[in-house]
Amino acid sequence: MSLLEVFPNQFPDREYEIEITCPEFTAVCPKTGQPDFGTILITYCPAETCIELKSLKLYLFDYRNRGIFYEHSINTILDDLVKSCQPRWMKVVGNFTPRGGISSKITARYEGSHFDKIESEATLLA
Repeated sequence: MSLLEVFPNQFPDREYEIEITCPEFTAVCPKTGQPDFGTILITYCPAETCIELKSLKLYLFDYRNRGIFYEHSINTILDDLVKSCQPRWMKVVGNFTPRGGISSKITARYEGSHFDKIESEATLLA
């Protein structure tokens, strides 16, 4: 997987919200091998760092050839992003396009600090 990069939040004492929309998410259904398409919505309140968008794009592109269920992808994305930027809170929503007449919306949330002091795999951009 691509490395998620972060940069210092210039307003770490202010509680504000960042919303990122990724409308071209693609993965592969591990059961059928067919492509899955969706829009990923990431909303979070940064603490000390913010997510760098180019690295996020490359990270999400790595899912294109990965066999993974919707639920697993959204929860994995949330876990990886929280470990990288350690926000005050974060929500990741996956809106997946219909397949077989059924569409899915998966929402995963992080609140609190259970990831605090975890070794981050992100690179801090100075």
